[in-house]
Amino acid sequence: MTAAAILAEGVASLGLDLPPEAGERLLTYLDLLEKWNRVYNLTAVRERDNMVIYHLLDSLAVLPYVSGKRVADIGTGAGLPGMVLAMVDPQRQYYLVESNSKRTAFMQQARMQLQLDNVEVVAKRVEDWQPEEKMDCILSRAFAELELFIRLTRHLLAPGGVWLALKGQYPADELARLPGIRLAESIKLAVPMLEGERHVLKLEPTST
Repeated sequence: MTAAAILAEGVASLGLDLPPEAGERLLTYLDLLEKWNRVYNLTAVRERDNMVIYHLLDSLAVLPYVSGKRVADIGTGAGLPGMVLAMVDPQRQYYLVESNSKRTAFMQQARMQLQLDNVEVVAKRVEDWQPEEKMDCILSRAFAELELFIRLTRHLLAPGGVWLALKGQYPADELARLPGIRLAESIKLAVPMLEGERHVLKLEPTST
């Protein structure tokens, strides 16, 4: 199957209704990622079909659980999952937080080429970022253990906001080390064609 066919089949399996231009945009992003990856080593996944599965579909699977208008993706790397989500979710503003200069340079180029007006690349360490408005949803994929993720981002969370932590296996030990945090929901994802477990953890503060 072509990358386009794998993407289309995966999106259908996820039950997502994406904007008409989304598929073309996502594959253009993949083209850019492949090109930059040859020089800057942005991702260890290099085979194109696997990039569709492990980068695009794995990111898109989270879309139904994103909430609010202002979303921060912490330690986004090459824009995963935040830039992928922004391409198919134009009603929300996405803030992609990454301190690595090669990765932020790639994201700035991708943002311009894909004309993503709902993306802001934040080239800072998350603990140094002080946005004027707080975030409704703060998410991360493989950024850090839950305790560190919460501690470094607590100052960014708006009242009523939530954290979305994207994990492989269910992290019972990490959850046990989270005082003052409530696990509102745990969702086991079924990502098409991807082996291994995937979980989305929705976390809320028990007090502000």
